[in-house]
This record gives sequence, structure tokens and C-alpha cells, in this order.
Amino acid sequence: MSEIDKKITCDMQSALEVLGGKWTFLIIYTLLDGKKRFKELERAVIGINTRMLVKDLKTLEEHRIVKREAFATIPPTVEYSLTEKGRELEATMRALNNWTIEWFYKKD
Repeated sequence: MSEIDKKITCDMQSALEVLGGKWTFLIIYTLLDGKKRFKELERAVIGINTRMLVKDLKTLEEHRIVKREAFATIPPTVEYSLTEKGRELEATMRALNNWTIEWFYKKD
């Protein structure tokens, strides 16, 4: 394996540490449509539990892919949206979605 291949492999591993979670792609894909409140995200990502959603959102926020905005209302309101860095994933997310649809429905 060449040094370039080793670097690419290392870079891919770093990307997968951020994006490789079971729910991460679904969270990002859901946020492509715009800001969502926590409960909206929880309902949209079918099968995710509250604990995992909180964990993955924190990870995405730490990596500046998702922005969390809290409002001083009663009860408190929190909205999540993609940052510019997160929006850069849109083409990849849509391509993966298209591939999935084509693969899933493809007749051999």
C-alpha cells in the first residue's frame, strides 16, 4: 500500500468516525429539508430512541455539521439545522439515497 493510499484510508476512517453512526446519515438527510425541532427529528428518524438521537446530535454538533439553537421560551425550544459544512454533504447524501432506491428496487 502506497503512502497516498495509507493517507486516504486514514482520512476515510476519520470521516467514518463522524458519519459512521447507525443514525447519522438519516439525521443529516432529514435536516436537508431545513430546521427541525427535536421532536420533529425524533418522529422523522423512524426507530431511533431519544438517547441515541441526543448522542448523535451532540457528536454532529461537536464536528460542526449540525447547529443547535436554543430559544428562551417556556417550555424551552431547540432547533437543529445543518451548518455550511453539513450542507456540503448534500450531494453525497442524495447520491446515496438514489443508489439505495435503485439497488433496493432493482430487479436482477
